Amino acid sequence: MPFVDIRDLGRHVGQGVTVRGWVVTTRSSGKIAFAVIRDGSGYLQSVLPKNEVSEETWTRFQTLTQEACLSVTGLVREDQRAPGGFELTASSLEVLGPSVDYPITPKEHGTSFLFEHRHLWLRSRRQVAIARIRHEVCQAIHDFFNERGFVHVDSPILSGAIGEEAGNLFSTEYFDLGKAYLAQTGQLYIEAAAAAHGKVYCFGPTFRAEKSKTRRHLTEFWMCEPEVAFADSNENMRLQEAFLSYLVGRALDRRKEELKELERDTTPLEQVTPPFPRMSYSDAIAQLQAGGSDIQWGRDLGADDETELAKQQQKPLFVFNYPKEVKAFYMKENPDDLRTVLNNDCLAPEGYGEIIGGSQREDDHDRLLARILGQGLDPATYGWYLDLRKYGTFVHSGFGLGLERTVAWICGISHIREAIAFPRQIHRLYP
Repeated sequence: MPFVDIRDLGRHVGQGVTVRGWVVTTRSSGKIAFAVIRDGSGYLQSVLPKNEVSEETWTRFQTLTQEACLSVTGLVREDQRAPGGFELTASSLEVLGPSVDYPITPKEHGTSFLFEHRHLWLRSRRQVAIARIRHEVCQAIHDFFNERGFVHVDSPILSGAIGEEAGNLFSTEYFDLGKAYLAQTGQLYIEAAAAAHGKVYCFGPTFRAEKSKTRRHLTEFWMCEPEVAFADSNENMRLQEAFLSYLVGRALDRRKEELKELERDTTPLEQVTPPFPRMSYSDAIAQLQAGGSDIQWGRDLGADDETELAKQQQKPLFVFNYPKEVKAFYMKENPDDLRTVLNNDCLAPEGYGEIIGGSQREDDHDRLLARILGQGLDPATYGWYLDLRKYGTFVHSGFGLGLERTVAWICGISHIREAIAFPRQIHRLYP
């Protein structure tokens, strides 16, 4: 019999096939037995009539336990009541790998227990659905930029330059060259590539050694960072809203079953279309103060502030032109208000907060050098970055999208630790 993936059973109705996978559940009435099987491509109910299979096969069925790996041969029948719409009337089965005392049972388990067994928890329906949506978002990221003529450039994981705050770096000794840091961002390097290709992006892991325990933070996460030559801050925001709308649209179009499995109310996601509302930082502070907040102009927005601002919107919200004292050295001063920079954060609704941070970059050599010195950074480390402003400087902008935050929002899950297979947090390095 040919080996067939469960998702392809519709092509084999009325035919004999063999399916390999893992046992989800079993039940038996004494005369007929059922086993729900998954193989990574879908779920299948296999039926074993006792009087139609050998005694050996029936005995083997009795040994099946949760997550045992097996091979089942039988006849494919269409049945809309069955998982996936098809059943397999089994004629024989073989146990390929037994499973004894599988630790994750159908009963309730605590979050700590599940993350200690993350390597096994990944097999559950909910985690499979989240992973499939993450996969779709990742593929959509590459498709979006490829369709628009961007070049994918890989930025280094080990860097000698600080991209964001110096206080949240993972460092290591790098041979005889001193300290190297795990990259907080690929942005500085992608700026160099933008001068070669015009439109570029990187997409990979980034690291922040923040001692944060919030539901929005991981120490290792994935970020997509495009950079566009000759684009100002306004054009940058237009690209962000097109990008985010594309990602959400792809998930809605291609991952309906997974969103249904997660019981995600997709009504808010269906409203994610350009244009997005915009609000200046100063207006945001005034609105928060009017609502009773004690926040003062000059402070960065916290998670609660972002939630308060975004909950009044049906779409993601742009908050733009923050005070330069709370933002990175590479952001361009706002010529209309030198206290601020030409940047934006994109806040997702439904309490999810910031998922994109972007800015127009400082393209003036002397001003950039002054910002580097002002933040106590060593200009020698940034010599190559300053060169970009000496040899054909140009207006350019870019942003970073946090993949796990985006996936968590699309999935409607409360904590981003479920949005990556093996989350790294300040208290978790296992498995």
